[in-house]
Amino acid sequence: MYKSAVLASLSLLSLVSGQQAGTSTSETHPRLTWQDCSGGSCKNVNGEVVLDSNWRWAHVKDGYTNCYTGSEWNATVCPDNASCAKNCAIDGADYGGTYGISTSGNSLTLKLVQKHEYGTNVGSRVYLMESSSKYKMFNLINKEFTFDVDVSKVPCGVNGALYFVEMTADGGMNKGQNKAGAKYGTGYCDAQCPHDIKWIAGEGNVDGWQPSSDDENAGVGKYGTCCPEMDIWEANSMGAAYTPHPCSTSGGPYRCEGTECGDVGGDRYAGVCDKDGCDYSHYRLGDQAYYGSTVNVQSKFTVVTQFLGSGSNLNEIRRLYKQGGSVIENSVVAVDGVEAYDSITDQMCEDVKVAFGDNNHFKQLGGLNEMGASLARGHVLVMSIWVDFYAHMLWLDSTYPTDADPSKPGAARGACDTSSGDPVDVIANQPDSTVTFSNIKFGAIGSTYK
Repeated sequence: MYKSAVLASLSLLSLVSGQQAGTSTSETHPRLTWQDCSGGSCKNVNGEVVLDSNWRWAHVKDGYTNCYTGSEWNATVCPDNASCAKNCAIDGADYGGTYGISTSGNSLTLKLVQKHEYGTNVGSRVYLMESSSKYKMFNLINKEFTFDVDVSKVPCGVNGALYFVEMTADGGMNKGQNKAGAKYGTGYCDAQCPHDIKWIAGEGNVDGWQPSSDDENAGVGKYGTCCPEMDIWEANSMGAAYTPHPCSTSGGPYRCEGTECGDVGGDRYAGVCDKDGCDYSHYRLGDQAYYGSTVNVQSKFTVVTQFLGSGSNLNEIRRLYKQGGSVIENSVVAVDGVEAYDSITDQMCEDVKVAFGDNNHFKQLGGLNEMGASLARGHVLVMSIWVDFYAHMLWLDSTYPTDADPSKPGAARGACDTSSGDPVDVIANQPDSTVTFSNIKFGAIGSTYK
């Protein structure tokens, strides 16, 4: 995926991130029930979700002065990375009132725009917890992950995403100046090596911070934070894809700098992570009627993803859907010169990238073998809704690059217009954009959807 460096923003000036644990607002995680089907039958697990630290209010540890306002750090309390993390604290969150996050039983709803007494929140990102201070870690090898989703209110330019990343279970607790940990949603990383994360490896990301020219409440720092990523679901009502992104790093978040971040505008394919990934997009792979017709996106449906392999070896990633009581087989690749694949394998990735003329960084960084090694180490479940200030989500739902001929193999990814997806327009005119994830199940192959 082509995640923007700015995933989402807050017009509330002080709602950002920090590393000490504040005491102004108590942190109460919303409850979310899911099912573990590993033992032969599916059993309820009483889980909870936590908001990412990047959305939280950061203030001086023993007061209320903001550590970050608009798109600028407070130079007095944040003269350097280490001091900033030591001086600043993050607080608990009002999930519903401030962020538009709500749960009910096994259902999680994320609203794109939430107005509140201090301003307006845009987007959110939450993680599934095993306990109040630990993320739930999943090993997906030879397992199946299933959930229901409603994308009927997710328009062009918005991404209601569910995915896995190789974060650490404690969120980097006690690394550097991190005294908040997973309880406050710290330690994020992904294969885009995002630079908009304000706290990395227990320090601030103050050095070299540049305010965003598009988003008045965000910016990018000198460092990025990288780790392997398995996108189970990146989608709106017009486009959908699932994508493995291996990296050459291991053991959780890696703080990158310079070329190793593979930043857009520099050498994208010199970085430690595969930013393109090997995407299975029904529309891009030639079946333009499948998503939206065969799978009715105006009604809730079930998404099943199977990871075939053993140990730390991943051989294939398969996709099924279920709707109206019927199982829907995955779409089949219909690209000239490419075999009729219906799942992700290393050979499928190689053949498709050749046909599309894409760089095969996926293969260079180890392909499914490296992705499998990462999944076996354990991944955290992420659910989010966001807008894209860099590419307007056109890589998901339109023709991308925008100057490409739509008839060129791989250029058309959805039917949204190339002028769509501008976050300013989406936020102003479609503020009620909402995604709902529910009925999450995890277990042996074939155990979660029949």
